Amino acid sequence: MAKIIPFKAVRPTRDKVSLLAARSYDSYTPEQVESRLRDNPFSFLHIVNPGYKYKKEISGEERYSLVRNRYQEFKEDEIFTQDEKPSFYIYKIVNRDGLEFNGIVAAASAQDYENDVIKKHEDTLEYKEVIFENYLKTVGFNAEPVLLTYPDNDELATIIETVMHDRAEYEFTTTYRDTHYLWKVDDETTINTIQSIYEGMETLYIADGHHRSASSCLLAKHLKAENENHTGKEAYNYFMSYLIPESDLKIYEFNRLVKGLNGLSKEEFLIQLDTVFRIENRNQEYYKPLRKHHFSMYLDGEFYSLSLRKNSYTISNALDGLDAQILYKTILKPILGIEDLRNDTRIEYSHGKNDLAYVQTMVDKGDFTVGFGLLAVTTQEMKQIADEGLKMPPKSTYIEPKLRSGVTIYEF
Repeated sequence: MAKIIPFKAVRPTRDKVSLLAARSYDSYTPEQVESRLRDNPFSFLHIVNPGYKYKKEISGEERYSLVRNRYQEFKEDEIFTQDEKPSFYIYKIVNRDGLEFNGIVAAASAQDYENDVIKKHEDTLEYKEVIFENYLKTVGFNAEPVLLTYPDNDELATIIETVMHDRAEYEFTTTYRDTHYLWKVDDETTINTIQSIYEGMETLYIADGHHRSASSCLLAKHLKAENENHTGKEAYNYFMSYLIPESDLKIYEFNRLVKGLNGLSKEEFLIQLDTVFRIENRNQEYYKPLRKHHFSMYLDGEFYSLSLRKNSYTISNALDGLDAQILYKTILKPILGIEDLRNDTRIEYSHGKNDLAYVQTMVDKGDFTVGFGLLAVTTQEMKQIADEGLKMPPKSTYIEPKLRSGVTIYEF
């Protein structure tokens, strides 16, 4: 049984939401950050980058405290207001590619995360969990929902569709040409119906936001231990989430770019590949893999197709069958000597929205030696790996939708 509850969101006023909403901070270039901070006094980036006010780079606990201060100033200036009643929020995104995402912003249970009702498919780094937990504890709010997914449900779809017949609280288009809509649901009957539907679901899956959810749950555990009067109803027992049906998820691949061939010549590298893969030189033909266990490779101005030799690799679980894992176990680690996929500076990742033309360009420029193109992971693969308690390699999936920070804020 999944426990999902409504909450009193802190939200920007209707006239300022388009100015305030921001992408994740690390998705901007330094020039873009500077432009937005200079030209838009309402941008959420002013909250998460409080040192701009003093023209100084600030980090650690000092930064966290100033983030809290900026947030309080936005509330004092009534740029933000808090809803009076606990609500669910229907959120719709139509992106510039014409894809539509419909879901519900709500608070998900940290206990469900601990009990594996909310399942994970990616590893997290402990130091990142601790850093973000300290951040959350100091600032006292979460401004970016964790993306959760659930099996398609006709009853929920009908409720969402019915709510969307009314005028949206928000309707704004970003400079990325994505259009966002939000509706508030505070009717108790509808809230109870939505909660009962989720209670009938055995499992929810994290699609995006593994570190955010892990940090929120770590915070809940520590605040519970510190609170002698803990009841389980405190806000810290939950974390803000955006729940969408599985059919709405859009999963892109992450391609790999590698510097150097680990001391091998081009010919020696290809000979080692030949023991595990059937290799076909495509010359200048742009090649993108079309089925599982096939890879694209760009090396020395030419594309190659690599297809896994059936007798050269054993698949014993869902993770073994994942293309990103196959690439790691057959090429990246044994041939190119890359063991630590998270920290080795020889490897970088490019999500599939950049496509293989980006990989080709980066290799041709000399920034990298070889690039590998993968097929996107399916939702079923992601779920199966989570169900088996396994974890994907880093950067296995690039998942949409991507929500804006600051549209709904969860305080604890």
